[in-house]
Amino acid sequence: MGASSPMKQIERLLLCQGYRCFFCDQPVPPGQASVEHLVAIANGGTKHDENCVVCCAFLNSALGNLPVKEKLRIVLNQRGPFTCPLRRRDSGAADVPALAAVPEPIPSEVMAARVSLVLDHLRQLTTNRPRRITTLTNLLNALFQRKLSRVELDLLVEALRANGYISVEGAAITYTLPQPPGDASESETA
Repeated sequence: MGASSPMKQIERLLLCQGYRCFFCDQPVPPGQASVEHLVAIANGGTKHDENCVVCCAFLNSALGNLPVKEKLRIVLNQRGPFTCPLRRRDSGAADVPALAAVPEPIPSEVMAARVSLVLDHLRQLTTNRPRRITTLTNLLNALFQRKLSRVELDLLVEALRANGYISVEGAAITYTLPQPPGDASESETA
């Protein structure tokens, strides 16, 4: 008898979850199982089992690279037990909130372009930069002509914070903006 191959992660997670979706606790439809990283790889998460759960591929795609806080908010904001959007779509249920408002994952080049645009705008403001998160979010909303969803605005603020361009203590913001390319002076702090 030959040595058996190690169990694949998805099989191991399904076994641990009783072959049920982590989010809706319903059996995962055959061929629909997908590994969802609670903290997305793009946001610094790992591929280790403690960061992974199994859900249907449709929900995994809907949650995309959202921060874990947003993923949990989507699940918790539903009234009553969480209903997978795949089951909602298949059953035609009208009383279950859809995840249609969840944007597709934002490509890194799109996010980088948005961050660059925001940095250029903030550099121009010098002394009149927003001092509160809500004011910054309102400024970003106006800068992008109200075309970004609330989740996209929150992700943009988080990208500024993750890159060290803003620091938030309580609701107050301080800035450490890099100089534009080609400018040899030090970064500015306001």
